[in-house]
Amino acid sequence: MASSADAERGGEEGDGAAISVVEWQGWGTSSPVTPTVMEVIEDIKALARDSDAPMTFGGLGGKLKGTFKDQEDKKHRSVYESICDSENKMQFFSARQIACRLLGYRGHLCHKCWLAMEDCMCSRLVKCSLWCSIKFWIYMHPKDFLRQNNTGKLLWQIFGIQSAALCLFGIREHEDIMWNAFRDSGKGMVWFLYPNQNSSPMSVEDLFSSGPCTGLVSQKMDLGEKPLNFVLIDGTWSNSSAMHRRLKERWALTWGEEHLPCISLSTLGASVMHKLRPQPSWDRTCTAAAAAGILWELHLVPRLSINGLDKQAEAVENALDVLLDALVQRRLRKGRSITRKERHNNCI
Repeated sequence: MASSADAERGGEEGDGAAISVVEWQGWGTSSPVTPTVMEVIEDIKALARDSDAPMTFGGLGGKLKGTFKDQEDKKHRSVYESICDSENKMQFFSARQIACRLLGYRGHLCHKCWLAMEDCMCSRLVKCSLWCSIKFWIYMHPKDFLRQNNTGKLLWQIFGIQSAALCLFGIREHEDIMWNAFRDSGKGMVWFLYPNQNSSPMSVEDLFSSGPCTGLVSQKMDLGEKPLNFVLIDGTWSNSSAMHRRLKERWALTWGEEHLPCISLSTLGASVMHKLRPQPSWDRTCTAAAAAGILWELHLVPRLSINGLDKQAEAVENALDVLLDALVQRRLRKGRSITRKERHNNCI
């Protein structure tokens, strides 16, 4: 993760060429360039042309810095307050978060692994094919977009964007793509991994013993069959409740039911990433480790064991090891601590 100690980065690149489709999709999405994000980017660039202050970025999240930051904050706060509709407010918030990251990290981060160019780990990752009967959706909060220690990005790096798709919270075009895919697969083929203490989620084993997934037998199944969709909420635990609530609202609008079908993992353990970014409790883990947990538990279903799900789980775990090593080496090189204080947050 970038820190306030990192050198500030000038915005000359962002002030020049527009964000192209190739650049946008290079960060891990197959969607067209999002109009709401592009509008915010153009507003920032227009302000930079009219300002005497340089457009510079640095620190956590590729944030704007200095006098120009104050000018941009004032302008966009005025825009935000002028929006009456809560949905439009939320979309504007998400678009602005993503726009600043796109401009702030332009030319600094590798498009594939989201690490600084000098720390790129792409050559060390081993790609793997995901069983064609399942698909992961990484439902990511905009504050986690381009975050260097984010683990959700590993899933499409390993399995490809058709098997592990990025969906950005609050970006309508992304969310519509995801929900259209859910409607195409059918209500019984969509499951959300979320450790909500107030609900009674099913286990992975329950999915195959109670009926909804009994048709998924082998890799040789009819390719016309729709995949089983697993949604992974990718954000800090403090942000995940809002993301879960938005998913519940969309589920109710789509299928007229308040209950969001959730699953839990039976064998969840601490991720290796816990060494750098401890979770609020030991029963919670990072996004990639959760995906590996799903794959391991699917492998334990007898009739699915022939699909190589154990090898796919190992590929994710190996990628986590690579990411951890890259982040540790960066911290050591910069003279920073390689451990973080434990968090004591029992209210999430």
